[in-house]
Amino acid sequence: MYAAYNRQLTAGRVQWPEAAQLAASAGFPGVDVYSGTALQAGLDKSLQLLAHYKLRPAAMDFPIEFRQDEATFQKGLRTLPEAASFAAALGCPRMTMHVPASSDTPKPEQRRIYLDRFRACAEVLARSNVRIGFEFLGPLHLRKARRYEFIWRMDEMLGFAEECGPNFGLLLDSWHWHHAGATVEDILAAGKERIVHVHLNDAADQPAEEVRDNERLLPGEGVIDLKGFLHALRKIGYEDALSVEVYGRGLKEMLRKMPRSWAWNRLLASCAMQV
Repeated sequence: MYAAYNRQLTAGRVQWPEAAQLAASAGFPGVDVYSGTALQAGLDKSLQLLAHYKLRPAAMDFPIEFRQDEATFQKGLRTLPEAASFAAALGCPRMTMHVPASSDTPKPEQRRIYLDRFRACAEVLARSNVRIGFEFLGPLHLRKARRYEFIWRMDEMLGFAEECGPNFGLLLDSWHWHHAGATVEDILAAGKERIVHVHLNDAADQPAEEVRDNERLLPGEGVIDLKGFLHALRKIGYEDALSVEVYGRGLKEMLRKMPRSWAWNRLLASCAMQV
């Protein structure tokens, strides 16, 4: 496992390709790839960029809109083969997306719509051997943001991913894992094949009603059982990126609190863990 730079560390202000330079200067071994600007930069330039800074591509965001009407989805679907081929050639055969925890459409109908759309995506992605990870969202305020709750528990999202296709799994975020009440056993049950990508962060000790998604802590600053979380990932054999996704904290403050070198043992030390 290795740490990767996530654009939320700088509130999304630094995009590709500048994000690669920033990740390298901050000492990250890896970097998330942002589909829109990376596709514009092109494959050759992006490969050269990663090689120049000696960075590993962690994961790429899912590049099409699936939450709107069918026409919008179909328009995006036509661009997916190019994006999937790009991700695979870049050495980053992993895409991720967050699935809203609530909807204005009743859950059974919303589930059917998403299932049909993602099965269509699965066929396209499989041709490039690209996997995709669904991020489930745990905080109560996200589950209550719209009229109907949707899928927000880890085990239910895993089941939904399995229905979508063999190349679908989870984007496992320690924040959402914690706030959804998931456990170490849930990680072990998912196994290596269904954990596509991982976000790492921490949470304050707050009542569920007070939790807000944009108020996250650095690993080791809060109450999430990151020791159990990371041990479980190691036990299932996960060996890809931990993308450090912390909202509301600037990179300058982060670097002030932690060593400039983001060697893997330093990051784990910040989580009070020995490997």
